Amino acid sequence: MRHAHIHLIIGVLLATGLFAAPAQAAPVLCEKYGSTSIQSGRYVVMNNVWGADTAQCIDVNQSGGFTITQSAHNKATNGSPAAYPSIYAGCHYATCSTGSNLPMQASSSSFGGLRSSVSMTYPGSGTWNAAYDLWFDPTPRTDGQNTGAEIMIWLNRQGSIQPVGSQVGTANLGGATWQVWFGNIGWNVISYVRTSPTSSLDFAINTFYADAISRGYAQRSWYLTSVQAGFEPWIGGAGLAVNSFSFASGGGGTDTTPPSTPGTPTASGTTSTGTTLRWGASTDSGGSGLAGYDILRATGDAFARVGSSTTTSFTDTGLSPATTYRYQIQARDGAGNLSQSSAPVTVTTLTGGGSGGACTATATTQTSWNNGYVIQPVTVTNGSAGRTSWTVTFPLPSGHTITGIWNASYTVSGGTVTVRNLAHNGDLGPNASVSFGYQASRPNGNTQVPTGYTCA
Repeated sequence: MRHAHIHLIIGVLLATGLFAAPAQAAPVLCEKYGSTSIQSGRYVVMNNVWGADTAQCIDVNQSGGFTITQSAHNKATNGSPAAYPSIYAGCHYATCSTGSNLPMQASSSSFGGLRSSVSMTYPGSGTWNAAYDLWFDPTPRTDGQNTGAEIMIWLNRQGSIQPVGSQVGTANLGGATWQVWFGNIGWNVISYVRTSPTSSLDFAINTFYADAISRGYAQRSWYLTSVQAGFEPWIGGAGLAVNSFSFASGGGGTDTTPPSTPGTPTASGTTSTGTTLRWGASTDSGGSGLAGYDILRATGDAFARVGSSTTTSFTDTGLSPATTYRYQIQARDGAGNLSQSSAPVTVTTLTGGGSGGACTATATTQTSWNNGYVIQPVTVTNGSAGRTSWTVTFPLPSGHTITGIWNASYTVSGGTVTVRNLAHNGDLGPNASVSFGYQASRPNGNTQVPTGYTCA
């Protein structure tokens, strides 16, 4: 689990004289928030004992890593960890490495080429995880707490610990299978827990971020601010080591090979307002791994992207009755390469209502602050007949902006927000319910939150 990090106390390092050491020194950091730069500033290593007051020391390796040499932690495993000693590129609470080109917007043409690798050593004792921490913010933030998404990639764990929130699915990414967990603690936390532990990882950043976007937990307009690799110890932790770490914008090893073409989609369960598509899986031989599929739709000659999926199925909703649509599928890998489009399938929706009766939407304000808030859950409750899709609309107060949404997709037009189900949560039986949540910003001092939710 990861929560807010504290400002790095550089003055402590100055007081101890660590910065007076030779440029290539490899200090031992025991200060609670001690940090030092290595490789001429390319990376920063931090002790970061943010969740406890117990002793922890790390021996920094100038070649690109560190070892926990002392760790006296003994925290309950149903709460937060004691620390996150790590090595990173980018900016963390105003302490920035050099040459990372971060923050970088995830919509940038360079984002698909960002890669990182790590090699780790694990002791046989203690309770801990070994995890990447990728931070995203709606703005190019270089200081303070990020409020967009925190993506954690758990390579290994020992003891009875689990990520923030609850498991929402599985994913096949970068040649491995991962449990996917989601929670919100003022920002979205998406955790990928490897089902078979490993001591090393080499991946494209977009492999995991594209999956988070497809699930509605992140946005392509957000900025990557830092790439961190380290450990979260609850109990003990001495002997945990990062042997090597790298972060780069691609280069000679960048994947430029697109995935294979997906199979021709088929349609089933078509109603007057929706249909479910299924297709044959693509494969990726370029090394970055299959990240997901884009769904393309046309009513005339031009196809446009209307959604994405990390599986080989997708339910399209909000369609017009008695209308003919054509669909194609494109595969996408972790480096952002797109396959050729599949052969098309033609679908004609039914005449008349097919949504399955009335529904209601009830919203709860989970938390709010002077310039933002989190609405969670928004509970969608079905009527007396089954349905295959749902749509919730509500007016967004002037000056408010949605910065993230989970368990749903959304569009904004003229101040009206339209929220639709994802592929996995559109089917509702009689009187059944499902929920989603979102985070929004608002003008400083404005106390409004949205009201007037309607469901169809």
